[in-house]
Amino acid sequence: MPDFSTYQSPFSWRYGSVEMRALWSEYYKRIVWRRLWVALAEVQAEFDLVSPEQVADLRAHMEHIDMERVMQIEAHLKHDLMAEIRAFGEQCKIGAGIIHLGATSMDIKDNADIIRIRESIDLLLSRFVGVLQILCDKVEEWADMPVMAFTHLQPAEPSTLGYRLASCAQDLFTDWIGLSQLRDDIRGKGFKGSVGTMASYGELIGLENLDRFDEQLSRNLNLEFFPVTSQVYPRKQDYQIASALAGLGATLYKFGFDLRILQSPPIGELSEPFGSQQVGSSAMPFKRNPIQSEKMDSLARMLAQYPRIAWDNAAHSLLENTLDDSANRRTYIPEMFLICDELLITFFNILEGLQVNVFSILRNLGVYAPFAATERVLLAACKEGADRQVLHERLRMHSLAAWKSVQKGEENPLEEYLKEDPDITCYVELQHLSQLMNVRQHLGNAPERARKIANQIKQAIQVIN
Repeated sequence: MPDFSTYQSPFSWRYGSVEMRALWSEYYKRIVWRRLWVALAEVQAEFDLVSPEQVADLRAHMEHIDMERVMQIEAHLKHDLMAEIRAFGEQCKIGAGIIHLGATSMDIKDNADIIRIRESIDLLLSRFVGVLQILCDKVEEWADMPVMAFTHLQPAEPSTLGYRLASCAQDLFTDWIGLSQLRDDIRGKGFKGSVGTMASYGELIGLENLDRFDEQLSRNLNLEFFPVTSQVYPRKQDYQIASALAGLGATLYKFGFDLRILQSPPIGELSEPFGSQQVGSSAMPFKRNPIQSEKMDSLARMLAQYPRIAWDNAAHSLLENTLDDSANRRTYIPEMFLICDELLITFFNILEGLQVNVFSILRNLGVYAPFAATERVLLAACKEGADRQVLHERLRMHSLAAWKSVQKGEENPLEEYLKEDPDITCYVELQHLSQLMNVRQHLGNAPERARKIANQIKQAIQVIN
């Protein structure tokens, strides 16, 4: 349990998974640093710069992190990486003298950041599988269920619940593909020294060996390096990563916002799960607030700001580097992954317990769908020779009269008004008119397309797995 007697970030305990928090812990960061120092030493041993015994000593103590000792040293040095070098060296009596040989701080820090970023993306991608699977199941389950669609937050025409969910599934699938491709394109800085020229390593092993040195380190770390860097890898890569994650946030934000609207009692068609012991309000015992959706929207709103920070870091990385991105990168990079982790976890939980109120769906259709059917009636009558402009006015007048009844809480009488109008029934028989007013006859091919995209996504998931 965190020490609650001092400030704790909500990401330290409330948001994100244990696994994601572990990837961005100080402890794991230093393990990755040490792995990089060992990898560097291993390749340097191939060039006879260091001995196998020194490398073995480093490897033997690679994961023996002593955070208390590191913090003691850092309090004096005011340099986190140098403090870790000292602490590592105290443990390695044979290999201490070769730690960080030829390197600059960002050779270690930047590569470590990219390793953790890539591992974080892998964790998110693994969550995508379960989320996409359950979402596609919901699409298929409700593909034929008609619902009232809304444009401008006004009743429009009928659609289906599955088709509405399919729109979210399609966006989320796009996010998954984009993040997967980005993951494969991510590159590290490599070991290029203080300004990216590899001059320090050239002094150690000769300029003629630098390409082989770089390639061997890349293979050993299973990490492709940028061919050109300054003191740091191009910060534009951080902007690309932040933008991809913010795109995922946009998809889940929209779902959460839509669900909050649909859970409001005047519509009441969907609701997120609500536990039997859950309290909705400290003052109003009856409340069933959509707190999970609100949490998603709150976190995603913050996530949307991080590409702006990453943009500034990239644009303001003056000349070969400045350190004015260091403090914000310590914060926003872990947080954007923890936010996405929490978003996917919460989204899965909402989908798993999603409540569908069929009664409210049918009630809303009964109130609003008849208005959408007027276009079908207009077209059918015109096909039989009716004057389009004259009939449009008749339908408009009947619709306005029906709206008055709806606003009084009465059932929508529009169908009866149309059946009693001889200017309409002379072109459209009563039986045909009833068919035209049937909401299930005005769904287009939405159910089929919803099932199709769900099937395509499921097949893609199976291929990846």
